Amino acid sequence: MSQTMKHIAHGAGGAAEVMVLAEGPRPAPAADEVLIRVEAVGVNRPDVLQRAGAYPPPPGASPILGLECAGEVVAVGAEVTAYKPGDKVCALTNGGAYAEYCTAPAAQTLPWPRGYDALTAAALPETFFTVWANLFGTPHAGGGRLAAGETVLVHGGSSGIGVTAIQLAKAFGAHVITTVGSQAKCEAVLGFGADHAINYREHDFAEAVKSITGGKGVDVVLDMVGAPYFGRNLRSLRMDGRLVLIAFLGGEMAENLDLRPIMLKRLTVTGSTMRPRTTAQKGEIADHLRARVWPLLEAGQCRPHIHATFPLAEAAAAHALMESSQHIGKIMLTVG
Repeated sequence: MSQTMKHIAHGAGGAAEVMVLAEGPRPAPAADEVLIRVEAVGVNRPDVLQRAGAYPPPPGASPILGLECAGEVVAVGAEVTAYKPGDKVCALTNGGAYAEYCTAPAAQTLPWPRGYDALTAAALPETFFTVWANLFGTPHAGGGRLAAGETVLVHGGSSGIGVTAIQLAKAFGAHVITTVGSQAKCEAVLGFGADHAINYREHDFAEAVKSITGGKGVDVVLDMVGAPYFGRNLRSLRMDGRLVLIAFLGGEMAENLDLRPIMLKRLTVTGSTMRPRTTAQKGEIADHLRARVWPLLEAGQCRPHIHATFPLAEAAAAHALMESSQHIGKIMLTVG
């Protein structure tokens, strides 16, 4: 096995065009890690932010982009007993997935669901870890505690996160309303199982939610837009509702807000990011996914939707597509 590998370098950061195929040292697994020969990689919004210089990796993480991959285990650390060379796995990485080889903590690694290949398995970790923790986890850990019979409003329903949230919410018995930016995307998310799709370019989503729910509101809002939606999110929640913030694509500084709904309706406002969580915390999410979600994937009750696939060397084109927001579901890279 070569001691070097090809990977995507992004230098000091900037526009998508700064990414180039480069050669560097192959990583070695730490005691609690596996080394994966990467076959496919998922492209995610945090990758775009990191490339632009707005989302630096945490201390000790690889400076190479990429938070999820799938491939074959080729080496394991001294403390790893769950995997062996030859195993086909997907992993939530701490960075480094835009490469021919990548390390990941064994606790953040899962076997491919039965019937999945590298491409579909690599499309799972980032969105499924994020949605499970933020939609079904407890509020003290940043989650919305969504339960069967409740109603959830999912913003960005055509994104990788949105498609996953719609499918998992429906699989666990919730009613799903979602917002998207075009009629084509409305039709797509209804096909993924959403009960209602709101085109936010044509309708005020808060008024639409009020109409759909007969004035009652929703139990949970999963929001990646941030400041521009904050006030309307509060108005869209019913008594004891939960607002879960997972990104700030529209900005993080909210002004001129009426905060009274938080008190009057006993609302919970929470949120979290995945990357700073500890390996133990991510490992606990992985255990839940293996027990509760992997059987659904294997039974065909939910499945990632892959919009486009690019070779690793064309990562810049993949990022340009993501920044255009014209995609529905996941954007992927193939390696080798």
